[in-house]
Amino acid sequence: MSDSDSLQNIAHLRREYTRGGLRRKDLPDNPLALFEQWLQQACTAQLPDPTAMTVATVDSSGQPYQRIVLLKHYDEQGMVFYTNLGSRKALQLADNPRISLHFPWHFLERQVMVLGEVEKLSPLEVLKYFSSRPRDSQIGAWVSKQSSRISARGVLEGKFLELKQKFQQGEVPLPSFWGGYRVKFHSVEFWQGGEHRLHDRFLYQRADNGWTIDRLAP
Repeated sequence: MSDSDSLQNIAHLRREYTRGGLRRKDLPDNPLALFEQWLQQACTAQLPDPTAMTVATVDSSGQPYQRIVLLKHYDEQGMVFYTNLGSRKALQLADNPRISLHFPWHFLERQVMVLGEVEKLSPLEVLKYFSSRPRDSQIGAWVSKQSSRISARGVLEGKFLELKQKFQQGEVPLPSFWGGYRVKFHSVEFWQGGEHRLHDRFLYQRADNGWTIDRLAP
């Protein structure tokens, strides 16, 4: 068998899910309460990048795109992330504000899927967060014209050094092309791995007087 054949032979890769189940009687009425509990447990378990989430958007032709972004805040109003406003995802969200988020907490045999629509954060909210970032990260926001083609990594490194010198004195200003989004979620699904592939799935959907909760088949 060639190396290529062995690499393609992945059908046997599987494991059992044994960390526990999820029961309807244990669910809070609001999905944010369960999300907060699961996120805290992911942090306590010292999972790498527990706030990392897949952000899915679609372009004007319906082609979906995904990328990993860090969740920076969440509350009853929504889930917040920041990005370059000239990036592919920002341009797609300008045309179609519908969005999907996915939190993969593999070690805990859990995942959370979120559906909603985005709204732009206010300049004051963006400035407050930008001011809290490490200085080099602030400069990095100025460097990249996100999603544009570049000839080599050296272009980025050279621009970073140039801007680091430029902003040597005083605070790094907020770029006009940098901002954030709040995902106003209307659907949140919680998935907990189960033995024999009998996974537990519960779907919260926003209703007029709160949230409905339904168990889904695995």
